[in-house]
Amino acid sequence: QVQLVESGGGLVQPGGSLRLSCAPSGSILSINSMGWYRQAPGKQRELVASISSGATTNYADSVKGRFTISRDNAKNTVNLQMNSLKPEDTAIYYCNVNGRRSDNYAPFASWGQGTQVTVSS
Repeated sequence: QVQLVESGGGLVQPGGSLRLSCAPSGSILSINSMGWYRQAPGKQRELVASISSGATTNYADSVKGRFTISRDNAKNTVNLQMNSLKPEDTAIYYCNVNGRRSDNYAPFASWGQGTQVTVSS
């Protein structure tokens, strides 16, 4: 299966910034969409931001104007730049990638292992 490796999480103070990265690996023919989800303790997983193959982006209302999602087509990576972080942004962030495998042309949907983001004084 296609695997995703996430990096960039950590502990920051309110108002600080972090940049998350997600690098897919495996037999990939194409990628249709990529996105970031997050899950805080006691809450359900929610969509933070997504980007399509045509570079169309979508953001949760709570992060609009603060977060920016981007993709590097040469490397097949997706990034999430998080600015003006708030304590309510504290959660485990998961990368999600949808596409087709190059070995059997089957569709795939892969999730990263999750990276912890903590915003606290």
